[in-house]
Amino acid sequence: MKAPPDRSGAPAHLVIESSVVEGLPAEGALLLRMSGNLDAHGAKAWSAELLGHLRRADRAGLRPVLDMAHVQLGGAAVLRTLSETARARTGRPDLIVVRARPGVREAVHLARLDGVLLYATLDEALRELARTATRVEELPAWRSQITDPLRPSYEDLHKEVRALRARLRTAPVIGMAQGTLMVRYGLPDSGSAFRVLREASQRFNVPLRVIVSAVVVARPPDGEMWFPGRRCLPVPRLRHLGRGGRDPRCRRQMVDAVLHEALAIGRAPAGYLRFVDPAVNALVLETHHGCAETFLDHLMRGRDDGTADAVARTRARRVSVPDTSTDALLSDEYRRALLTTGTHALQSIPVLNSAGSCTGVTTLLWPDAGHRPTGAQAAALGELAADTAAWLSWYHRSVLLDALEHIHRTLSRSAL
Repeated sequence: MKAPPDRSGAPAHLVIESSVVEGLPAEGALLLRMSGNLDAHGAKAWSAELLGHLRRADRAGLRPVLDMAHVQLGGAAVLRTLSETARARTGRPDLIVVRARPGVREAVHLARLDGVLLYATLDEALRELARTATRVEELPAWRSQITDPLRPSYEDLHKEVRALRARLRTAPVIGMAQGTLMVRYGLPDSGSAFRVLREASQRFNVPLRVIVSAVVVARPPDGEMWFPGRRCLPVPRLRHLGRGGRDPRCRRQMVDAVLHEALAIGRAPAGYLRFVDPAVNALVLETHHGCAETFLDHLMRGRDDGTADAVARTRARRVSVPDTSTDALLSDEYRRALLTTGTHALQSIPVLNSAGSCTGVTTLLWPDAGHRPTGAQAAALGELAADTAAWLSWYHRSVLLDALEHIHRTLSRSAL
């Protein structure tokens, strides 16, 4: 996925954000995420805005996909607009609608609209796009110039779909952060808030999802400074992560270093690292190595019940599974994902902050049943987890708060 959300003049009561999804066999898709209230009064303006997005998709050779999960009202208005839009697109590929609310789904189904396809989930729609796009002889003429040698691999497809899932999970938090800034600083629209968030993300090299999560959970500012009296904190002494000239302000570099060190200590061929996102109170995949695509797909679906890392987070202690085929701790779905990708033993090591709360989990995977780290390896993995907790705490209290302070200064000046 690429290209930041596009807010090109959507009506104030309804926002349409567009993102390009690449990596599908033979064609890409333009995901149009809609949010807000749609009524009869705004249907005409929304229809014109939607057609503008669809024309851009057609010119770029992209398949439009409408995500209507956050359209709040107006089944009749939606139905009328979709009907008019479908008629205007006669001869073009069907309009795909995903995650529509029950009233809209039922109305579209009963109306039997030609040129509109309904799917319950985005995954289902993408699978159908991928399936039909692989049949080259049935590709519509408007996209037939894309031939087999230009198709990405299915590994690329998996990566793009995972990125899309991650983006969709982040979208509600981005919306909450935008709304928070709009109310707090009197911004005219969500686009203004997004531009400030994106600029802070780029300036401080902090992922956007981390910035927006911090905006949502941080206490609101009460004065010229968001965090008055804050002092510059020294970088903590790190036994494992302090080697190799790593820059502690570079989150990606440090995250990759955590997993690299864990794999080396545990002599594991595969593993992954997840941190807790405080805005959604869930583990989020940060980095991985040696994991099969199907296993990563399972992780990205966000079904944590019965996973070793979720148990390690809840219990705030490491979880060892010497035989994934028999351990009752694991859910059947997680077990199947492990076994089908050749993992027969694992260990999840929680990252605990100074208060004893889990802020992340490192999980190592081995192909041989019965494998356990030695005592020395277990001790070193514990030291690495302590290093990770110390760095993460410093990063949140230094780099991340610097980014929030920058947002506050920028928007406070613009509000004057």
